Amino acid sequence: MTANVEIYTWSACPFCIRAKALLNKKGVEFTEYAIDGDESARAKMAKRANGRKSVPQIFIDDQHIGGCDDLYALDRQGELDPLLS
Repeated sequence: MTANVEIYTWSACPFCIRAKALLNKKGVEFTEYAIDGDESARAKMAKRANGRKSVPQIFIDDQHIGGCDDLYALDRQGELDPLLS
């Protein structure tokens, strides 16, 4: 079974693009919520993300991972793949 990965993004956000690129490189399927300009969706994301309003915000099996830098840090530390499997 693979993990349920969700990512909140803006279409032109370079950090969102980098985060999705890493997930795609790993062959991970994810649900993307493009919230460009949708303040109610951003508020919902912030509630799930402990108040963080920046994008991307990434969740793996409903666990808040954080943003792009957090995702790459987990990968460098060898902690991302176990979360994804």
